[in-house]
Amino acid sequence: MSPSFFDSVLQLIVRTSTDLPPDVRAAMKTALGAEPDGTRSSQALTIIAQNIDLAVDTEGAICQDTGMPTFEIKVPVGANQIVMRQQIHDAIADATRRGKLRPNSVDSITGVNSGDNLGPGTPIVHFEQWDRNEIEVKLILKGGGCENTNAQYALPMELPHLGRADRTLDGVKKCILHAVWQAQGKGCSPGAVGVAIGGDRTSGYVHAKEQLFRTLDDVNPDRRLAELEASIMSTVNDLDIGTMGFGGKVTLIGCKIGAINRLPASFFVSVAYDCWAFRRLGVSLNASTGAIERWLYRDPSHPIVPMLDQAGFTRTGREVNLQAPLSDADVRALEVGDVVMLSGPMFTGRDAVHAYLMKHNPPVDLRGSVLYHCGPVVVKDGDTWGVTAAGPTTSIREEPYQGEIIKRYGVRAVIGKGGMGAKTLAALKEHGAVYLNAVGGAAQFYARAITGVDGVSLLEFGTPEAMWHLTVKDFPAIVTMDAHGNSLHKEIEHDSGERLASIGG
Repeated sequence: MSPSFFDSVLQLIVRTSTDLPPDVRAAMKTALGAEPDGTRSSQALTIIAQNIDLAVDTEGAICQDTGMPTFEIKVPVGANQIVMRQQIHDAIADATRRGKLRPNSVDSITGVNSGDNLGPGTPIVHFEQWDRNEIEVKLILKGGGCENTNAQYALPMELPHLGRADRTLDGVKKCILHAVWQAQGKGCSPGAVGVAIGGDRTSGYVHAKEQLFRTLDDVNPDRRLAELEASIMSTVNDLDIGTMGFGGKVTLIGCKIGAINRLPASFFVSVAYDCWAFRRLGVSLNASTGAIERWLYRDPSHPIVPMLDQAGFTRTGREVNLQAPLSDADVRALEVGDVVMLSGPMFTGRDAVHAYLMKHNPPVDLRGSVLYHCGPVVVKDGDTWGVTAAGPTTSIREEPYQGEIIKRYGVRAVIGKGGMGAKTLAALKEHGAVYLNAVGGAAQFYARAITGVDGVSLLEFGTPEAMWHLTVKDFPAIVTMDAHGNSLHKEIEHDSGERLASIGG
């Protein structure tokens, strides 16, 4: 295979990570127009739109979680798949070195990060032969936050708020609605779902993910499934989950359903949830040279239309300016729904940092601090680190640790996405702290709020899991859990559950 194949795959990786396809852009622009000005979801969608534009302008990762690279490749008979696989691995490693992909591949036993996105099972590459004399390469980058909201159901079964789901298309509809309700804002809504009816537990999930390679505006060739997709899209947004789970008119931007045969004893419904940062593209390559002959999902001859006319967070005048480190009085004055503009020092901390802090003293003084659930994309120029993408990660993973860390070390604010549970809410109230919800996926937008990298601790955990010492200026987020025992996430989950019951019934 010619070196052009490597170059073509590298171009595909970079473009997929940094430039949303036109059908997703159109859906997000429609979502932006559907939310009334000044609402929480409207402000969040404005940040998302700015982030999409910034990613294209700077060729930076749309989201700091650049996901699990999954390639679906069709090749002519006789193509050397061994060489192609190696060149795909080389391209993944090169894109990682360039900061277009975050190092995301870790040893499942030791947790050690490979540093180049390579390792057993990473990336995922599926080959299929066909009778055309061309190579088709499709790529999807699906992040961990939305991957964790995938769901699989074995029918018949009882579903909360919906009752019994039978082995019928109505039962399938109930499963899809339940999966979207259960995801709330944890999967960076508004999202899209790929659904598979049938198969076994493995093939069902694979087929569900394959549905995400369809465009959002296509029509299912199976009339029964087309009607089910339309029925889901006409009702699911009435759940009022909205962007990031803040409440709002748009919760889902797409639903794509496929069906494969099953065993008589099994009836699985598999749901692959993808976030608004719906990153998938493809190319058709010359079978002899490996050069790109045409792009799939996008036409490079058509210029990219910006999502917004201007950049910059739209202020309402009601924002609260906060200067870290924070005092008890600072956080006790805040209430659910307040939009804050945070400035000062901030420390990142994800899964490895939280586990470490349960057994060891922190490497920095965390009294009055802001702890950001974030695994940034970072690059090093000489001795200087720079952050190129820095959106929030899903916070619920830290629920087993967060309350104790707030209690022990005096953390005053936790920033993440999707909210946290009862233990954290109780600790916020008892010890005087707040949970701030940043906009998931807005990695370029938040990177620009970072004015400096002051240091790094625990780098042995790998760059996404290290504790980065940052300085930020006017970092916007919404108070969704306050120091008075109130939780927007709990409220939205309850209210949307009641709507789910009425829709599903």
